[in-house]
Amino acid sequence: MQTPRELMTTAMDRAHKQRDKYAGGEDLPLAPFASYEGTAGPAEVQEEVRGTGSRKTIGELVTCPFCTSVWVATGLTAGLVFLPRATRLATATLTALAGADLLQFAHALLEKAAEG
Repeated sequence: MQTPRELMTTAMDRAHKQRDKYAGGEDLPLAPFASYEGTAGPAEVQEEVRGTGSRKTIGELVTCPFCTSVWVATGLTAGLVFLPRATRLATATLTALAGADLLQFAHALLEKAAEG
């Protein structure tokens, strides 16, 4: 069984990757703050921050991977303090999703190796 720290670390990584995986266009939840520019790599999107003032500030915060990870870590830490059971459930779920992603990437790598 994983420790709460291990679960939280894996969940933070998974939550961050989930934001990057969102397939673009105007249906992107960040549409008021950022515009979809295209893909930036496997399972990643490229976004351009919109607007000026507070709109631009919020856009910079939510599109920056380093900033997002700080917000996720803060939320999970607060969750462990105030709602430990629910937070453990959420982190365990995100950990399972991270494991599924790992298996997906391994499968794609093996398929690519088999092709040539």
